[in-house]
Amino acid sequence: MSLRPRLPGEVPAQTAEVARLAFPKGCLCMQIREVIGPLFTDKDFVDLFPQRGQPARPPHQLAIVSVLQFVEGLSDRQAAAALRGRIDWKFLLGLELTDPGFDHSVLSEFRDRLVADRAPRRVLDLVLDRLREADLLVRPGGQRTDSTHVLAAVRRLNRLENTAEHLRAALNALAAAAPEWLLETASADWFDRYQRRIEDYRLPRGEGPRTQYMEQAGQDGMRLLTAVFAPGAPSWLRQIPAVEALRRCWIQEYVIAQDRVRMRDPKDMPPSRDRIESPYDGEARYCIKNATEWSGYKVHLTETCDPDYPHLITHVATTEATVTDVEMTETIHVTLDQAGLLAGEHFVDRGYVNAKLLATSVPSHGIELTGPIRHDITWQGKAGDGFAIDGFLIDWDAHTAVCPQGHRSVRWKPHQQRSGYWQSDVFFDRQDCAACPVRSKCTRSATEPRKLSLAPRAEHDAIRARRQLQETKQWRQHYATRAGVEGTIAQGLRRCGLRKSRYTGLDKTCLQHVLTAAALNLIRTDAWLTGTPLASTRTSRFSRLSPA
Repeated sequence: MSLRPRLPGEVPAQTAEVARLAFPKGCLCMQIREVIGPLFTDKDFVDLFPQRGQPARPPHQLAIVSVLQFVEGLSDRQAAAALRGRIDWKFLLGLELTDPGFDHSVLSEFRDRLVADRAPRRVLDLVLDRLREADLLVRPGGQRTDSTHVLAAVRRLNRLENTAEHLRAALNALAAAAPEWLLETASADWFDRYQRRIEDYRLPRGEGPRTQYMEQAGQDGMRLLTAVFAPGAPSWLRQIPAVEALRRCWIQEYVIAQDRVRMRDPKDMPPSRDRIESPYDGEARYCIKNATEWSGYKVHLTETCDPDYPHLITHVATTEATVTDVEMTETIHVTLDQAGLLAGEHFVDRGYVNAKLLATSVPSHGIELTGPIRHDITWQGKAGDGFAIDGFLIDWDAHTAVCPQGHRSVRWKPHQQRSGYWQSDVFFDRQDCAACPVRSKCTRSATEPRKLSLAPRAEHDAIRARRQLQETKQWRQHYATRAGVEGTIAQGLRRCGLRKSRYTGLDKTCLQHVLTAAALNLIRTDAWLTGTPLASTRTSRFSRLSPA
């Protein structure tokens, strides 16, 4: 389909008249259209369409409807029906009341174009540009970030179910692509074991029968893979995604020992970051955080928190579930800096902070990273009455350290760890430590002296300064600003289904969260324009009676 770009027209007179009669006090769509104007133009998406072919539906309309369906939590069918029958939607899009709209399948095709373009942030960036032009978004003074889990749009499977379902999915794909070849290859008993979804079978009970069942599936899968990769088999069979997923799954789950396919020991399996959890979504990963465990992804939301402007989401990132928060901090800073939206202060929780970021955020980006650092995890630091690293005097220029008893170190050894991180090991004299009257507070070794492991100087000083600062009442009151981002996550959960992916795959889930962020920005802009106050934290009546 080709694109014939056209500028969004004015709202038709009849549409405007009926809309003002139906909504005398206005509504979200009318506020956005009257204050911001058209959200998108066809020129914003001209590179997504070829120059020849049947004319496509104007992409600016598809983009607006894609955002509006997340404003109200609608499916594609419901969104297409709303465009045909909703006056306020027609007002925002500038359509005649008699406009028939379009088929719901067009929305899916438009999302596919956005995903293939590898620019999922396009819609959110365009919304932010319109808000900046309306003076509702300026370079923020402060921002805050938090993350939450996202459930994949596939069923969670245990190890036995996962392997058997991988084999069944590969058989179904081969049955569609090469039915005659599969009939010659498949055994008759495969139809009894794999013709239905694995959860429809009564799986064996007990460790022994389940192990036997899984190893039988492993032998069947190995036989199928051997046939696919045989010299006489069509080479294109190996390129079928379900077959490739089966091959990867068998590598992770099985090992060949004594000419038999055996289950891998759980300790011999790959880490969660590389483990396939479902044949229908190869990018979903299993993760556990505190008491929450899930298979899917993780989304990071960053919003402004200046009191004189609406709190708008400026950055959204969707990652695999196993990616830690601290791995995303620098990425968020770089992306916001490139967009001209990097704030002077960034409020985050403990998961986004480490010593290196504390030491480099100001020199690299001119941003103050405000978040707590974890406490000393050594037994000396946990005990409270031992000699932790903070109790030693460090002379970085002379490369020496003095312990609380006044003894000076005898050796300073810088070295690089396997991860590329530099640290310095500081050793004390064996005789000084052996004769020390408070040795039990310093080391638990019966014979070895105390050894310190120091981070680079800038990081060491940053850790000590933050640990002292975060214990003050003033810092805790200032840091309370970060708590507001949890309300953003709750709003995205209730209104847009933030924690459950609508689509399979990381790229499509990322686009879902971009549309969610754009929708939340419109909701918050409307609330700001109408003077709707921020909701207060819910407190039960019983809690209000607490003396504390």
